Amino acid sequence: MVEKKIIRINPLLEALKSSPDRLGKIYIQKSTERKRVAEIVKLARSGGIPVVWVPKNRLDRMDCHHQGVVALSSPKAFTPVESILNDSESPFLLLLDGVEDPQNLGAIIRTAECAGVDGIILPERRSAGLSQAVSSVSAGALEHTKIARVKNLARFMDALKAKGLWFVGAEGGSSSYWFDFDYTVSLGLVLGSEGKGLRPLVRDKCDKILSIPLLGEVGSLNVGAAAAIFMYEVVRQRKKFSET
Repeated sequence: MVEKKIIRINPLLEALKSSPDRLGKIYIQKSTERKRVAEIVKLARSGGIPVVWVPKNRLDRMDCHHQGVVALSSPKAFTPVESILNDSESPFLLLLDGVEDPQNLGAIIRTAECAGVDGIILPERRSAGLSQAVSSVSAGALEHTKIARVKNLARFMDALKAKGLWFVGAEGGSSSYWFDFDYTVSLGLVLGSEGKGLRPLVRDKCDKILSIPLLGEVGSLNVGAAAAIFMYEVVRQRKKFSET
């Protein structure tokens, strides 16, 4: 596996707290006075992770977008699907069918972690990887999110249907809106690519296709924005159900 760099403070702090065993050496800019850097040093030392103080120009050579830190880390490992399914009696999964923009994937991961999604499922092809860009945009959420990868998303959906999961696809043009479903069941939300949406085979596997109304001149929402609306409808319904 190729070593990656963590160049922003928040993702580094989250990595130190959740998976310090993946971190190798941490380079920190000399004369930095940020309070969070002191926390990084403390956590690194308690975990036996080497800290090296270097001049800014050395960090610039490693990555010009750094925030005064550069840590070397092994890439986040994908989680076995079975582990995700066994963690909840009523799973809440997010399936992404072809989200290839790292910015969008990172934003979706951040929202998914905040919304309590049990796991994200990505296809082996037509998907952004768990890169440094994804980690940075997720603002540390990547470190806390279970993400699995499957060869064939449509076949995977068939297997989960046999275990009682329902699938809701998000796509424009449906006469039913995003709230027209009982999200308290075992659930998989399915979102398609930025440009083409859901592939026909994946779309056909969904039990329900729901839309978000567009009242302006723009023809579609960003996939990250659409994902957030759907995920927090699940949160709203489940929270309401748990309080009754």
